[in-house]
Amino acid sequence: MSLRDRLDQELKAAMLASDAMRRDSLRMVLAAVQRAEKEGKHRLADDEMLGVLTRELKVRHESVDTFRAGGREDLVAKEEAAIAVVSEFMPRPLSQAEIQALVEQAISETGASSPRDMGKVMGWLSPKTRGRADGKVVSQLVTQLLAAGAAGS
Repeated sequence: MSLRDRLDQELKAAMLASDAMRRDSLRMVLAAVQRAEKEGKHRLADDEMLGVLTRELKVRHESVDTFRAGGREDLVAKEEAAIAVVSEFMPRPLSQAEIQALVEQAISETGASSPRDMGKVMGWLSPKTRGRADGKVVSQLVTQLLAAGAAGS
C-alpha cells in the first residue's frame, strides 16, 4: 500500500471516529502533498512524499519552539499532537551507528577524499537518509570525516 493510500485511509478512519485533531493533522499533510504535486505537475512517489512529510515535521518543530518561547503551551500541545500523527508515517529513524556506516560507505563509493567532495557524498547519501535522519547531522558527520581524511593524507 502506498503512503498516499495509507494517509487517505487514516483520514477516513479519523473522520469516522470523530477524531478532530487527527483528522486536521492528516488534512494538513495531504494539503502539503497536493501543493507539491501541483508544483511538480505529477503524482508524488513515496520517497517524494517522505520529503514533504519531513518538511511538515520541521515546520511543526519550529512552531513548537516559537510557541514555547511565547508561553503558548496550548498551541505547543496542539503542534506536538500533530507531530505525533505525522511521525507515524515516517520510516524508522537511523541510529547514529547506521548513519556513520552509511557516511563511510558513501565516502568510499564516491571516492571522496577532501571537503571539496561534500556535494558528491551528500548526493549519494540523500536518497538513503531522506526522512530517516536529520540532514544537519548527516552533513556535519560528512564534513568531519572528510576533514579527517584530508588531514590524514
